[in-house]
Amino acid sequence: MNRNILFVIDDLEFKYFEFNDLITDFWLIREFLKRKDNVSVVIKRNLYVENSKGIAIIQNSYLKDDNIFLEKEQIKRYINDYDVVFFRPDPPVDINYIDACYVFDFVDREKTLLINDPEEVKNFNEKFHINHFPQYVPENIVTASVDLIINFVNEKKEAILKPLNRCFGSGVYYLNREDNNLLTIVNNMTEEGKTPVMIQKYLPEAKMGDKRVLSIGEIVFDECIQKLPGDHNFKFSTHEDKFFRPAKLSDNEKLMAQNIASELSKRGLFLIGLDVINEKVIEINVTSPCYFIREINNNYNIHFEDKIMDCLENIINKHFSKGRMYASVK
Repeated sequence: MNRNILFVIDDLEFKYFEFNDLITDFWLIREFLKRKDNVSVVIKRNLYVENSKGIAIIQNSYLKDDNIFLEKEQIKRYINDYDVVFFRPDPPVDINYIDACYVFDFVDREKTLLINDPEEVKNFNEKFHINHFPQYVPENIVTASVDLIINFVNEKKEAILKPLNRCFGSGVYYLNREDNNLLTIVNNMTEEGKTPVMIQKYLPEAKMGDKRVLSIGEIVFDECIQKLPGDHNFKFSTHEDKFFRPAKLSDNEKLMAQNIASELSKRGLFLIGLDVINEKVIEINVTSPCYFIREINNNYNIHFEDKIMDCLENIINKHFSKGRMYASVK
């Protein structure tokens, strides 16, 4: 049975839709098309509500020579015409992002499976809410108070400052109490004490990068990637092969990831990417987690997309086995 599947993707990804195997959605869309499913894409500004129904102005995709392409025609579709929606626009989680999430308040979740559910994406901040799992995270504070931040850095000697709603390391700073620019950085990033940020205790092992631990539903994959700091940088910043290497999960990391995945999948957050340093979770990616499929394939000599698709098929089949009908069945 052919299913109707919709991907909500980022504007930049939409612009470079073809030949972009750095992007997780490239692999997922291609695999669904290979399985003869119908796959459409939409960017978040083309989502809206009309007569209390969620609507998308979509473009259909197609497979040619093992690559994916977009048809030019734009078509108005009810979101509930789709069996599955993959909601994966990138941060910043600004007001436009939140408004896109609101559209899905007018989508019947019995008819359409949402991965990840935009309501839960809206309610789960990737930095802030690591504190739902305090046993697994570094010491941290989330605050706009310049005094509290300076006191924290003075106490810990070193810390990491993170904006709450960005991605790809944007706006992330290493802080040292000896730095003459400390107060300037904190004032700038908090907008003089008006905008909350996260301050985490610096983990020395960060010099070796962080692991991306991947899960779908309650399944945690043994394959993971170490993301290395970029040239002249303290953090991963460049998506090039030389900044990746295969990594091994410790038993504690596997158990930690399974516990987090189990809890979040109950909330409709099925696609999860943990950033881990020395058995500590520094971030829980739920908006558009990258699965580094090309890099895992190259480093492990496997077809990681097959494992991912098996897990997604299980989630989709489980959803529609509960007496629900496929939206594509008219």
